[in-house]
Amino acid sequence: MATTGRPTLDYWLGEYAAIAEEFVDGLQADGIGFAPPLTAAQRELRAATMERLAAKGARFMNGGASVSTGFLSSACRACVGDCGSRTFYINLRCHRGCYFCFNPNQVNYERHVREDADWRGGFDRFVAEVDAVTHVGLTGGEPLLCKDKTLAFLAHVHKGAPAAHVRLYTAGEGFDAAFAREAQTRGLDEIRFSVKLDEGERAVEEVLGAIAVARDIVPAVMVEMPVIPGQEEAMRSLLRALDAQGVDGINLLEFCYPLHRWDEFARRGFSIKNPPFEVLYEYEYAGALPVAGSDEACLGLLEFALDEGLGLGVHYCSLANKNIDQVLQVNRRYPLDDRLYRLEGDGFYHVAKVFDQDVTAVQVRFGGCGIPCQREDDATLVFHPRHREEAERGGAVVADSICTVQESEAGPCVRELALRIGE
Repeated sequence: MATTGRPTLDYWLGEYAAIAEEFVDGLQADGIGFAPPLTAAQRELRAATMERLAAKGARFMNGGASVSTGFLSSACRACVGDCGSRTFYINLRCHRGCYFCFNPNQVNYERHVREDADWRGGFDRFVAEVDAVTHVGLTGGEPLLCKDKTLAFLAHVHKGAPAAHVRLYTAGEGFDAAFAREAQTRGLDEIRFSVKLDEGERAVEEVLGAIAVARDIVPAVMVEMPVIPGQEEAMRSLLRALDAQGVDGINLLEFCYPLHRWDEFARRGFSIKNPPFEVLYEYEYAGALPVAGSDEACLGLLEFALDEGLGLGVHYCSLANKNIDQVLQVNRRYPLDDRLYRLEGDGFYHVAKVFDQDVTAVQVRFGGCGIPCQREDDATLVFHPRHREEAERGGAVVADSICTVQESEAGPCVRELALRIGE
């Protein structure tokens, strides 16, 4: 779309393009490899996949960052924006050394490999600060390395929040029926196993055995694992096997590079999605950067499950879905004027803008029909995105401004993160 005669718009489009380029260039300077930038054809292909999934009955949440079919854990529904949902760990010790593990990005990682976190105090503070505890997760590390403490955690949670849905994450080693029964009596509602395809057939058979044991005892049994590009055929076989076992569902996670051990990613031929994020922001989720090809693989597996008529639920949880919660928690805390701003499924506020030669014309046009609008400065007019077509009828170039509320010592303020035309 032409922006001729709109120097302010051109300036800001250039600024945001430069910020995105600088971000990628900085990571490349550290040796991280990026895939070629996404083309219009690739974006159209993904959009077509999403349309097919919708036509086949898939569900979409959080602006399409979450796509699912069949069973979906209530914890997944509550994952984004639910203040009563939180995940804890006892410690970060683990007997595996997965090259893609993002626990080293956790605050106090080294300390909590050596010693336990204050999980009792952390949970008690959580209970005190929210209106109602709805969902609690226990992850690690590997919780089964400290079974007694894991059972103590479950008992403590059940006592402090008896109505909460409680889930446990594990790779399954050492899992047995005795532990499953003890955990279930202490309030365990759901267990999620991680399957390590790259550890070989024997390791997969062992975790499938643990899943079979859990299936007879724990109310909901799931698998949660990243989808690594190149493992699609093995993943299809796994989906069939899990379906045959009567597993409730699987969470397919977008495979990510956690900003360490890039050599392990490079030697496997991986690269980072380019651009890594639709909206650049200081995301705090420890997963870090999405690996190119995983998004397409996850969507393909979800479509495979639909086409095969598999009974287990399949949920694609993208990195964007993990990041949305951070943004949404802040933006819900500070509601903006809904006559101008719209809080979208991506967690960000959106507002429409016109610039330069379009400002006066649109302001007069809107004033004549009672549409709210506001001058941001002499060269910028903002209004609600629902009025975009009305502005465009007069020939204006309308940009989509993507914003968040920024907390600062001076108080909350609106911070623009991206500006786009042709949306």
